[in-house]
Amino acid sequence: MESFQIPLESQRRLINLARRALESFVSGLEHLVECVDDPYLLLSDHGAFVSLHKNDQLRGCIGTCFPTRPLYQTVIEMTKAAASRDHRVPPVRQSELIHVLIGVSVLSPLQLVRDPSLLEPGKHGLYVVSGNKRAALLPQVATQYHWDMKTFLSQVCLKADLCENAWESPETQISSFTALIIEEER
Repeated sequence: MESFQIPLESQRRLINLARRALESFVSGLEHLVECVDDPYLLLSDHGAFVSLHKNDQLRGCIGTCFPTRPLYQTVIEMTKAAASRDHRVPPVRQSELIHVLIGVSVLSPLQLVRDPSLLEPGKHGLYVVSGNKRAALLPQVATQYHWDMKTFLSQVCLKADLCENAWESPETQISSFTALIIEEER
């Protein structure tokens, strides 16, 4: 699985789109339809997660591994969802906007994994499915918590409400991906 890159100027455009979407959505303003002609932001083969943090505390993180529209539209949609629909945290308030930093993780296409021991924590993210249960963990989560691959696999299974060693079962499908992480600067 190869990592991918998006030019720095396109990364800046994407994070700026996310900022405008966050501010207009949380403020209850009509979000203007964006006219985007950047070919990298028009790609429709990348999923994306948007993470919102305030003072190093999570304020929302939602994304999709399955792209259905151009990247910029996915990021706008996930920004709004992260601000309002992450059940772990209350919705972002207008008074917080100045303190909220945005992170966008642009995902490579999922790749089914036969031998998870070949994956690297911090480089590969995980998507696990068993029956109707599923979950994803971004590559940076393993780095943040200093997890080895076995712990990372166990944690994504627990997030999917599976037993922690479900990744060893033939009924469990494990896919991996890499992520280009774009963080807002302040």
